[in-house]
Amino acid sequence: METTVEATNKKNKIAPIIAGVLFLIIIAFIVNKVIHGMNYEETDNAQLEANIVPVSSRISSFVEKIYVQDNQFVKKGDTLVVLNPSDFAIRVKQAELAFANAQAQLGVIGSNTKTATVNASAVSSNILTTKANAEAAKVRLWKSNQEYERYGKLLQLQSVTQQQFDAVKAEKETAEKLLTVAESQLSAAREQSSASQSQASSVGSQMKPAEILAQQRAEEVNFAKLNLSYTVILAPEDGYVSKKNIQIGQLLSPGQTLMYIVNSDDIWTVANFKETQLEKMKVGQEVDVEVDAYSGLKLKGKVESIQSATGNKFSLIPADNASGNFVKVVQRVPVKITFDSKDLKNKALKSGMNCTVSVHVK
Repeated sequence: METTVEATNKKNKIAPIIAGVLFLIIIAFIVNKVIHGMNYEETDNAQLEANIVPVSSRISSFVEKIYVQDNQFVKKGDTLVVLNPSDFAIRVKQAELAFANAQAQLGVIGSNTKTATVNASAVSSNILTTKANAEAAKVRLWKSNQEYERYGKLLQLQSVTQQQFDAVKAEKETAEKLLTVAESQLSAAREQSSASQSQASSVGSQMKPAEILAQQRAEEVNFAKLNLSYTVILAPEDGYVSKKNIQIGQLLSPGQTLMYIVNSDDIWTVANFKETQLEKMKVGQEVDVEVDAYSGLKLKGKVESIQSATGNKFSLIPADNASGNFVKVVQRVPVKITFDSKDLKNKALKSGMNCTVSVHVK
């Protein structure tokens, strides 16, 4: 009987102690939450993000080879897919032949221009010769006229014979005819020079269009080679192949997405905080991030930027509060949080994973 009473007394003593301990624990938990709430802004509306680059075809062709599988790691510049290059190789050859033809035409025009220029120079030199001949003929005629007048006076005085006078007269007439011929030659040379200059100018005017055509053909060669290079699709950056949706023999269209490359080395978090949580939040504040997939894993980060509009403004059907059906809803604003690259090393984090974010606002 005494043993039962003692046991009852012990229970009566332990119960208040246990209740007191539980009360202290609850008080400590509440105080901790209050202190945490005063110094942190927290949300579980957050996901990990990464650069996800779509790999697309720039040309229309058939898939010839595929070198990667889903979830395979690739490095920037690795060959992912090879398309059939036959059509594009032919176009390169056609463009090269057209370029060679344009260069040949340019060479012919250049040669013709040079020849026309040389001919024009020769004709110009001929003008100088014919002009000199005409001047000489004028001098000869002047001298012959002087002799003719002098011998005419001497003949009247019978100081010279009729034969001598006739010889002087013949020389005068010859000089007149030679001057006429020289002037005709000079006029013809001038006309020929004008024609040759016009021809040289006409041939020379063809050079610029020929040069432009040759340049155009050269660019067509570059464009054809560029399209040929697109038949080999390379990895745009390091990462893992995801959502591959092509098969060998498939006809691709320009802009068609073949797969995605996920760069898991560059991970950040976008946390959607309520607008009422942003009052004390600033760029550069420290952040604690807990990833749901890994219990106990806590990453350190910082606030890199705060979006300038709420997420609702970018939704497919944004709320229109002016429509008359107004219901006040607390809006959320995306906040970008980046990590120290050392914290991400050897961490198997995936884009889209949920996480809980706590920002040190004090």
